[in-house]
Amino acid sequence: MPDHHSFSALDRHAVLSGSDNGFPWYAGAMLAVEASEVVRLRCEKLSQGDEAARQEAVLMVSEKIAAAFEAAAGLLAGATPAAIVRRYREHVAANARRLSANETP
Repeated sequence: MPDHHSFSALDRHAVLSGSDNGFPWYAGAMLAVEASEVVRLRCEKLSQGDEAARQEAVLMVSEKIAAAFEAAAGLLAGATPAAIVRRYREHVAANARRLSANETP
């Protein structure tokens, strides 16, 4: 039975520093966590049902299509999966900043 001490020093460094080198699923897991916050923020905005919600829905769809094309082009150009995930995390972070700025306290 594996114990919690079976992680390598490189794995511990990756978790503590935020690096995905040597800990390949870390960036993907972080993308999932970060994206869930954007989903929450978008749900709040969309639930208002006003013009801003309609614009957010249009923006959300167009951003997803653009991100998919960007990822496909990156893969065709030889980008690594880690680079693709890193770029998606940049998009997610930008959306979180934008949506959080509009959040009412």
